Amino acid sequence: MSHREKPSNRPELSAEDQNRIVRMAWEDRTSFDAIERQFGLSNGQVIALMRRVLQPSAFVRWRKRTAGRQTKHDQLRGYEFGRFRSPGQRGD
Repeated sequence: MSHREKPSNRPELSAEDQNRIVRMAWEDRTSFDAIERQFGLSNGQVIALMRRVLQPSAFVRWRKRTAGRQTKHDQLRGYEFGRFRSPGQRGD
């Protein structure tokens, strides 16, 4: 590690995990809290990952889209924690 690099406290993520996090971050109904529970990344770490992997224009578009969006934060949602399922989706 060079003197310019900061030590990282983020978990090591495979390319597959990074792709999944990016997809989840773009989804309107997936909260940052759900990403943290599944991958251990805080809101700030998700933002840093998105900044690193997206093109600058895509990152700006994503930030505008997610800024202040109630569905991206469990505490701002108007209902008890739940998960959206379409009527045709199977599951428990």
